[in-house]
Amino acid sequence: MGTKERLLELFEARKGSFLSGEEIAQTLSVSRTAVWKAVNALRQEGYPIEAATNRGYCLGECADVLSEQGVRRFLGQDGPQLELTVLPSVDSTNTWVRDRAALGAPEGCVVMAGEQTAGRGRRGRTFYSPKDTGVYMSLLLRPKHCAVSRATGFTAMAAVAICEAIEAVSGEDAQIKWVNDVFVRGKKVCGILTEASLGMESGEVDTVVLGAGVNLYPPREGFPEELKPIAGAIFEETVSDAKNRLAGEFLRRMMAIYAAPEESSYVKKYRERSLVIGKTVTLLPEGRSVFIEDIDDACHLLVRDDSGETACLSYGEIQVRM
Repeated sequence: MGTKERLLELFEARKGSFLSGEEIAQTLSVSRTAVWKAVNALRQEGYPIEAATNRGYCLGECADVLSEQGVRRFLGQDGPQLELTVLPSVDSTNTWVRDRAALGAPEGCVVMAGEQTAGRGRRGRTFYSPKDTGVYMSLLLRPKHCAVSRATGFTAMAAVAICEAIEAVSGEDAQIKWVNDVFVRGKKVCGILTEASLGMESGEVDTVVLGAGVNLYPPREGFPEELKPIAGAIFEETVSDAKNRLAGEFLRRMMAIYAAPEESSYVKKYRERSLVIGKTVTLLPEGRSVFIEDIDDACHLLVRDDSGETACLSYGEIQVRM
């Protein structure tokens, strides 16, 4: 860990308090010049570090900048052991993790970014990921003896973990629109993209790249016109450490669900937060209306059409009137 990272760890631990340059230098066993350079480097990355004569430096209490040190604080000492990388910007967090997976990265490899320049959604769509307004992250899983039929479960696990994280950070109720969108106050605040690869010999799921993009704040210029009817944000104003806490809460909860011995332990929570059970929705792209009767233990939709015919949907896309 370099001087900049160690300084950030110190600032995070003493957020809101001034630290003199001499105190920092002694604590980190570096020169005052090294401290000054590290402070400037952090400022260039967006950290609101104040400086005051005869008082030193202070990371503002209202700062909300994503950092590895900040996320680890919310993972907890007994939290999952993860390999965290935090980047100011990346083309796609899923692509970044997928490339590392191909090189043999271990389970628990995570990348988080404050911006995606080529974020990806389902069905080849782009995912709007503007700078400084959200958290975009991807996690590598290497499940053992996982049949293809269980693949939908990873998206459902992530949806539950994201809902719980949002509720812990904001106090807002979060709901799930099958299969991969999370809504708060009737607006979409999170999209989840799960990409799995199969072992050629086993025919089982070999690796899972689980991506989630969360809108914490509305963009300064507002959402693009095509997103305005549906997109929303969790907060209207900056909340101290919201990004780090949300990421930490999600990762901690996601890994706990993933490691749970009871395979369907998350399904009850998924059903409870469902936005669609008991509603009539439109199946896309065919445009057919169906009534959602329930969600089964594999997180498939149990639907009934106007003729009374029932079906179980394991994949697809639905549109629901909010």
